[in-house]
Amino acid sequence: MEEKIIYIAGLGLIGGSLALGIKRRHPHYKILGYNRSDKSRIIALERGLVDEATDDFKAFAPLADVIILAVPIKQTITFLKILSEIDLKENVIITDAGSTKLEIVSAAEQYLTGRPVQFVGSHPMAGSHKSGAAAADVHLFENAYYIFTPSKLTGQQTIADLKDLLSGLQARFIEIEAAEHDRVTSQISHFPHILSASLMEQAGDYAAEHEMASRFAAGGFRDMTRIAESEPGMWTSILLTNKAAVLERISDFKQRLDSVAELISQNDENAIWDYFAKARQTRKEMEIHKRGGLESSFDIFVDVPDEEDVILEILELLRGTSLVNVHINEENREDINGILQISFKNANDLEHARQVITSKTAYKVFIE
Repeated sequence: MEEKIIYIAGLGLIGGSLALGIKRRHPHYKILGYNRSDKSRIIALERGLVDEATDDFKAFAPLADVIILAVPIKQTITFLKILSEIDLKENVIITDAGSTKLEIVSAAEQYLTGRPVQFVGSHPMAGSHKSGAAAADVHLFENAYYIFTPSKLTGQQTIADLKDLLSGLQARFIEIEAAEHDRVTSQISHFPHILSASLMEQAGDYAAEHEMASRFAAGGFRDMTRIAESEPGMWTSILLTNKAAVLERISDFKQRLDSVAELISQNDENAIWDYFAKARQTRKEMEIHKRGGLESSFDIFVDVPDEEDVILEILELLRGTSLVNVHINEENREDINGILQISFKNANDLEHARQVITSKTAYKVFIE
């Protein structure tokens, strides 16, 4: 049986979860890990995420058949330069897990061209509010996009070999050019974080003079600003490595705000109605509730009354089922029920939940 050596630099949520996915499909592969902090290395070893771990990035690099850089973007670029100065295995595959791709791919081509190595950019589009090796989850990438961005150093077999290595993640692999990746993610990921943070900044300043703004903030405002709690360092790095695309999206949005402001100023009721109707239809047509082109956001909605222990009652019925998320969609009204939204990893768990809740309670259950 062929044994490969996989070297993962960065044993946090992403790197640790990659290790678990690789071990699930290739238990005989040896996984080596790098992490600067003692805590993550110890946890990674105790949980069996890696077979050996080091705080010296250079130590394991010459041994590896595949090197995965699961570290922040700027550190990824630094490590690519370091790898260009190390005697690596011939045809070693080097990849990363960064959220922006063009700067990383360009750095790889700059530093590694002329070396007998393969490089392809990667972006596993999954995450969690948790962090560190303790948060590593073998299910993290299931049904999520795992994007490859080829480079001049990507061979004919490079991506196929990575797909085999990462097949235990049960992700949905897709290839896209690095610059286009950054343009797309500037719209659907990077700019929304700016908008969310700006809403929180505005609301915070407003609440200083209007105290009830903080009390009434729920429902849609909460949903739109959830991602404002994201880690500041990571998002600073993302914005500064995708600057042109992000600035273009900001400029475009300013114009759209000015346009709707003009409609309101002119009391143009029909145009305002059309504005909201178009947004509503566009959202329905987008694959927001899909990942990998397939229905894989398995959500069930339960119409629940505002009574003590209702949620605990439902969750008790679902004991043993793999839940992804539990969310209450409430409105700023006291005379209506709330909607309990429960997300699952697969359709079987979704159907089981529907049957159990329907048969064991009187609550209305529906699936979008």
